[in-house]
Amino acid sequence: MDQLKDAAQVTTGLYIDGQEVAGAGELPVKDPAIASATVGVAAAASREQALQAVAAAKKAFPAWSALSPQERASQLDASLAVLEKFQDEDADILSRENGKIKMEATIDLIVLNVRFGLATALADQVEDVTVLPGPPHETTVAYTPLGVVTLIVPFNWPLAILGATLPYALLAGNTAVVKPPPTTPLAMARVLTRIAAQLPPGVLNVVTGRDEEIGDALITNDDVAMVSFTGSPGGGRRIMAMASPTLTKVALELGGNDPAIVLEDARLDDDSLTRMFQAVFDTTGQICMAIKRIYVHRSRYQEVIDGLSANLEKTVLGYGLSPDTTMGPLHSARQRDFVAEIVDEARAAGAEVREFGTLPSDDDLRDGNFLRPSLVLDPDPSLRVVTEEQFGPTVPIIPFDDEAEAIAAANNTWAGLCASVWTEDQQRAVAVGSQLDAGYIFVNNHSATWLDQRAPFGGVKGSGFGREMGIEGVREFMATRSIAMPKE
Repeated sequence: MDQLKDAAQVTTGLYIDGQEVAGAGELPVKDPAIASATVGVAAAASREQALQAVAAAKKAFPAWSALSPQERASQLDASLAVLEKFQDEDADILSRENGKIKMEATIDLIVLNVRFGLATALADQVEDVTVLPGPPHETTVAYTPLGVVTLIVPFNWPLAILGATLPYALLAGNTAVVKPPPTTPLAMARVLTRIAAQLPPGVLNVVTGRDEEIGDALITNDDVAMVSFTGSPGGGRRIMAMASPTLTKVALELGGNDPAIVLEDARLDDDSLTRMFQAVFDTTGQICMAIKRIYVHRSRYQEVIDGLSANLEKTVLGYGLSPDTTMGPLHSARQRDFVAEIVDEARAAGAEVREFGTLPSDDDLRDGNFLRPSLVLDPDPSLRVVTEEQFGPTVPIIPFDDEAEAIAAANNTWAGLCASVWTEDQQRAVAVGSQLDAGYIFVNNHSATWLDQRAPFGGVKGSGFGREMGIEGVREFMATRSIAMPKE
């Protein structure tokens, strides 16, 4: 641990118009596991530098959009070649600044590459048109890139999440300014700078900094055609408000309060219960599309509790780079305290709370953002552990007797990102799933590991709007244009 504290700090700059430049200030990046440690220092851009990044993207747009989609795809594919050499080092940095275990940090980097490939494979569909025959008109419906897009992503899976938007935006013919999360900017800035250096100057610009300094330049800006934001519902509302004066297009992928409905005929073997456990507790529960509520038919209630408990009993809390660690700290002390508060509230209201694992005993880790994972059994549905997104290592498990009751309870929420149905009957899974208010429905699975990444992804209700990935993800970054030719 002393070696990690004394390790050379990582430093990153901005990348604007084909050049790496120093920021106007510095952005210290703290280690969530070791309160006394600083992982590194990112450049903090000034408002003027953010405006320069937008201007560079605007200047690059005509030439980039004039290329064919196949030419853009070829350049995007080639830009990734340099990343593998640095993957292990980048994963170390991401684990340290984020707090999650190194395996997850490595997967974060790999998913970025995979999603680039999925996007570029769609090149032949980008210029597809629909012809509506006449008379009185023969109308061609086509699609055109928007211009400069700003992409803003959160701390938890920053590169994987960016992979769901950036390559689709660039393939569509747009140019981009990416704003990495201010608390985990280091690995992301390193990776994106390498990619951007392989593309024409200005096509991809990377601007790290504080929201209050650069937010308006990247959002409230006549030269920005679209803002894509992934983050909290509160952040999404702020983005919409900032974009409204310029009527800038906004796409939002926000938080979730994802329900899982376990029917009486569900298969609950070790493999199924391990998948359910991972869908709740991966990344210390800090995934927007994680299971946040489990509704279980009363006849299977104890099996779910026992199965999740068996997995949780193996939990080893610790430093993300330690090979023995299975769960790292929460990213922020504020979030740790919130999760602890809503669990304590449920306990005080009479719910049974079962906690697992042991807090780290190492002196350096005692002030880290660690929290024991927990199950909250049969809480009152009005409690915050049920109604709010926990975004941490806890989950309420609630028994039900009637299928319609479970569906109504699952839909009784502000959110609509994902949901899952656990049953051996495929027809019943479709019947129940089609009644759930969510943008993506899993069957006998849940969470990012089980996404079909060829399909569009996004939420409804308070979980946002717009779609990522698939050809719909390309179209999200394009405008629809109709050309009507008179025809007799």
